[in-house]
Amino acid sequence: MRNPKNWLWFILFGSLWGINEVMMGEVLSTSNIPHFSVLLTVIALFILAFARGIVNKPGSSTVIGVVAVLFKLANASPFYCHLLGIFMVGLVFDVLASVLMKSEKTSVIKNSLTGILNAYSGNVLFALVITYIIRYDIWTSGGLSKVLGHIFVAGTFTAILAAIAVPLGFRLGITSGAFADKKPNWTYAGTVVTVFIIWILSQVIG
Repeated sequence: MRNPKNWLWFILFGSLWGINEVMMGEVLSTSNIPHFSVLLTVIALFILAFARGIVNKPGSSTVIGVVAVLFKLANASPFYCHLLGIFMVGLVFDVLASVLMKSEKTSVIKNSLTGILNAYSGNVLFALVITYIIRYDIWTSGGLSKVLGHIFVAGTFTAILAAIAVPLGFRLGITSGAFADKKPNWTYAGTVVTVFIIWILSQVIG
């Protein structure tokens, strides 16, 4: 975590997550697609797993989540329930990955289990906090049925897709990390350029 180059990765993956939330999130929400958060969460888990394949350190996924929150806060209307959801996905993934995905030799089963557990536990944590602690209007008006739908309907769809996305992302991250180690200068220069492009693109689109 103290390696400055790791922070470039965190900013890159947080920015990728953030711009996906801003662009795809806007399209899906305005299209009134039921449980559109499923696709956003699965993509987020893929990004987190990819990043974990490169920098497999406890705390890294939470930092990436914070960057994604800041990105969305800077480039979209501040729907605080969305920001809370992003942070919780990163935090829960961090905890689970630190236990189940400790090395690149971690089995595909454990990687899939990380995605499945993240889908359910993340949805449980978010739904309970946003409804019964923060008491956000949309959720309190939906009541228990909205909470259960988020946990069991959206959670199940997310779990099915995450069981594939997390192992795939983790494996691609390991491969990319190995390449980065062989070409460090080109890799980190490209990372900086990509981060700038993402932030500039978000401003232009915004």
